[in-house]
Amino acid sequence: MVWDRIYRRTPLPAEPVEEWGGIAYALAGLEAALPDDWEIVPLVRVGRDLAPQAERFLRELRRCAATARFIEVPHPNNRVTLRYESDVRRSERMAGGVPPWTWAELGPLVGDLDALYVNFISGFEMTLETAQQLRHGFPGPIYADLHSLLLGINRSGHRFPQTLPHVSAWFACFDVVQANEEELALVGDDPMGVAAQALAAGVGLLLVTVGARGAVYFTQGPFAFDRRRQPAAGPIETARIPAGDVVTDGDPTGCGDVFGATLLADLLGGHPVPDAVRRANVAAGRNLRHRGATRLHHHLRGAIALR
Repeated sequence: MVWDRIYRRTPLPAEPVEEWGGIAYALAGLEAALPDDWEIVPLVRVGRDLAPQAERFLRELRRCAATARFIEVPHPNNRVTLRYESDVRRSERMAGGVPPWTWAELGPLVGDLDALYVNFISGFEMTLETAQQLRHGFPGPIYADLHSLLLGINRSGHRFPQTLPHVSAWFACFDVVQANEEELALVGDDPMGVAAQALAAGVGLLLVTVGARGAVYFTQGPFAFDRRRQPAAGPIETARIPAGDVVTDGDPTGCGDVFGATLLADLLGGHPVPDAVRRANVAAGRNLRHRGATRLHHHLRGAIALR
C-alpha cells in the first residue's frame, strides 16, 4: 500500500491532499463491483509507520475477508508525491522501504485463492523470477496492471518512464494485462505488434486505457478465463470502447486502478469483454468525481449498477 501526497494543478488547494493511493483505489473498485458471492483477500505489505491507518482502511471494506494477509514490515511505508502538470500528466517522487515479495512468502498465502489481481504500484512488488514462480504455482486467473513496472527511479526518488526488459517473459506470467497508452509505447511503437507479442506469450486479453477516449482491448477469439493459456489461434480481435461522458475538472488519480478492478470483477462474473470494458469505463469516470480512496466504494456503487 502507498500513501499519496497530491499537488493538483487547479484549483490550487492551500495544502496538498494526503490519502491512501494505488492499491487502495483497486480495493475500493473490487468492493463495489464483485459479484455477491466473492470476497476480497488483501495481500499487502505495509510499513510499520502506517500500519494502524492501513488496518483501519481495510476494516471499512465489508467484503474484506477475515483471513486478509496484512503483513507489517519493519521499514518505512512507501510514500509518493504527485504533482499534476496538466489534467493527466504528473511527476512522481517515491520514498519508503517496503521490500518485494518472494515466492517463499507468497506461495503459502495464495493456495486457497480463486483469482489474483496484481497491481504494480511501486514496480518493485516482485521480481520476474517471483512472478514466474507465482505463475507456475498458482492455477487460477491472474490479472496484472503493469503500471510502475515501466517506471524507473533515480537517487532522489523521482520516477521516469523506462522500457521493461524481458517483456515477453513478464507477459507469460499473466492471463490479463493492463497498461495505459504511454506505458504500451515503451514496449513497442506498434500497438498491434505489442498485442501480438502479448497474445503469443500466453496473455488472453490485453487492455490499453486511453484516457478520455476510453479503452482498447486485444484478444483472439471469445475470451474467458476457463480458456486461458491455450495456444492463440485466428485473427486478433480489437476494439475501442468509448469512455462516454467524462468530466474535465475531476481527479484522475486512481482511475486506472478502479478500471482494472471493475473489469476483473465483470470478467470473473462471465460478462463479455466489451460489456466489461464499458462498465469499467463508467466506474473510472465515476472515480473522477471523488477525491481519494477513503469511502470511494460507496461512491462507486452508483456507477456499478449501470450496464
